[in-house]
Amino acid sequence: MAGQKLSFKGIFMSHHQHHQHQNPETELPQQEAQAEAVEPQTNAEAAAEPTPEQLAQRVAELEAELADINKYHQAELQNLGRRHQEEIQAAHKFAAKKFAEELLKVKDYLEMALLDQSGNFDALKMGVEMTLTELKRAFEQAQIKEILPQPGDKLDPHRHQAFQTVESEQEPNTIVNVMQKGYTLHDRVLRPATVSVAKAPEAK
Repeated sequence: MAGQKLSFKGIFMSHHQHHQHQNPETELPQQEAQAEAVEPQTNAEAAAEPTPEQLAQRVAELEAELADINKYHQAELQNLGRRHQEEIQAAHKFAAKKFAEELLKVKDYLEMALLDQSGNFDALKMGVEMTLTELKRAFEQAQIKEILPQPGDKLDPHRHQAFQTVESEQEPNTIVNVMQKGYTLHDRVLRPATVSVAKAPEAK
């Protein structure tokens, strides 16, 4: 029995030593397989990363695209500016056309008054009134409004022009009389009203 146990132990030890002796040879192919599995992944990562030349080329492409976009927008802005100017010019021409059409009626009435040989003062007066009515209508269409201050109003140097000063019981620097009406166009003064302005009486 002792011999059998020794023999079994020897067989076991011999098998264990043989297994240990063969283990490095078994592990080597496994390590090579793992290395081969890692190597393609590393190569794929290297292939995915762009080179400096590729980056420079991409930057140049993007700069070219931006330059094209800038040129396009600059051209659009120029076109918008040109169209805006054309619209402004057209609006001015149209406004002048409307005003001219209204003035044609005024001219017609004046010519009719000059051709009247009847000597009828009332008819002449009626013609002048009709002419003035048409002229006022033309002014309204063109947004031309009168500047007509009242006596006692404070002098406004932006809308009134003092032609003379007169002694008055009114407060100094107030309007005494309107000598000529003024006019505005869209609230901008075309002609200031000509007025006389009060000053304090001189002491006697």
